[in-house]
Amino acid sequence: MNAIWKGFLTYALVGVANTLIHWQIFFVLRVGAGLDQSTSNFVAFCVAASFSFYVNALYTFEAKRSVPRYVLFLCVMGALSFIVGYLGDRWQLHGLLTVTAFSLVSLVIGFLLSRFVVFRGGRA
Repeated sequence: MNAIWKGFLTYALVGVANTLIHWQIFFVLRVGAGLDQSTSNFVAFCVAASFSFYVNALYTFEAKRSVPRYVLFLCVMGALSFIVGYLGDRWQLHGLLTVTAFSLVSLVIGFLLSRFVVFRGGRA
């Protein structure tokens, strides 16, 4: 259990950087470009996920990076980001609430997906 918590803490630190990237892109697309929340959240996630996938593979899980694993991660978490953005649009939520909700949900689901599926067999 200790190794899982250590991996989770490293994952969370990478997640802070990921969140900053995600939120900045989300708000540029949402406010600056006028896109809806679902599209903004999805595109922002894909950019931020590229960063965090690489860094987590190197430092959190010490696992080899592979295109199929990257695509799996993007598909599952990208769908989740789109769904959260869609719900934000549908329920007319403020963008800050949408990205906060996605960040919290993706922290837990993204870690579990990374730890037990995408980077299975790595260090953490």
